[in-house]
Amino acid sequence: MEQQKIESNALKNVQPSLWENLSQKKIYFGHQSVGFNIIEGIKDLMKVNPQIKLNIVETSEPEAPDNPLFAHSRVGSNMDPKSKTDAFASLMDKGIGDKADIAFFKFCYVDIAGQTDVQEVFTRYKETLARLRAKYPKTSFVHVTVPLGTSIATLKTRIKTLIRKKDIWEYDANIRKNEFNDLLRKEYSGKEPIFDLAYVESTFPDGRRSTFTKAGETYYSMVPEYTYDDGHLNETGRKRAAEQLLVLLANLN
Repeated sequence: MEQQKIESNALKNVQPSLWENLSQKKIYFGHQSVGFNIIEGIKDLMKVNPQIKLNIVETSEPEAPDNPLFAHSRVGSNMDPKSKTDAFASLMDKGIGDKADIAFFKFCYVDIAGQTDVQEVFTRYKETLARLRAKYPKTSFVHVTVPLGTSIATLKTRIKTLIRKKDIWEYDANIRKNEFNDLLRKEYSGKEPIFDLAYVESTFPDGRRSTFTKAGETYYSMVPEYTYDDGHLNETGRKRAAEQLLVLLANLN
C-alpha cells in the first residue's frame, strides 16, 4: 500500500496572497454532520492562523453569496445519497450557482452502506455535476470522496476472514465507500479538483494507511485516532481534514 505523508503545517506553506484571494471568494459547502466537524476544524485552525480570514456563515439562501463568504448548510437526508445530490443541484439552480466562485457538497459515511448500488449513486452524481458545470461555467465545483468508517475487527470478524467467508457485513459498508471513491477518482483525477477526504481519514501521521483485507483485496478505513464514534471526526481528525481542504481551496484558480 502507498505511504505518502500528508504534509504537516501545510497552511504555513501557502502564500499570503492566496489566503487573501480566498477571503474574497464566495463559497458554498453542502453537508451533514461530518461537514459540521470539518467546519469546526476550520474554525480551530483560524484561531491559530490569523492569515486565514473566512467569513463562515451557516446559510443556503440564494442571495447569501452577494458578498465574500464561506456559506454552508445541510443538504438532503442521511442514508439517502440521491436526496443530497438533488438538494445540492436545487440550491445551485435557485441562485447560488449564479454567484458562487466555488461550490461543493459531500456525502456522509452513512449514505453508502453494504447494500448500496454504488454505480447508480455515482452515475446520478456524475450526470448532475456535468449539468451544473455546463450551466455555471464560472463556478469551480470540487468533488469530495465519501468519508470512511473504522474497520470493525471483532473476534468473529477475524474468524470469518480466516475461513474466507464472503459475507463479512462489518466490512461491507467500507468496501462500498472505497468502490465509490475509486469511481470518483478515476473520473475526475487530473481533470477537476478533488478533496480526497477518505485519503486524509485513512492516512496516519507517518504516512501509513489504515486498511483491512477481504477476499484477498485490501481496502482503506478510517484511522481510529481521528474519530470518537467510528465515523465522526474528533478534534484531531477534523483539524487534519480542515487543513487539507483549506490548502486545496486556497490553491484553486
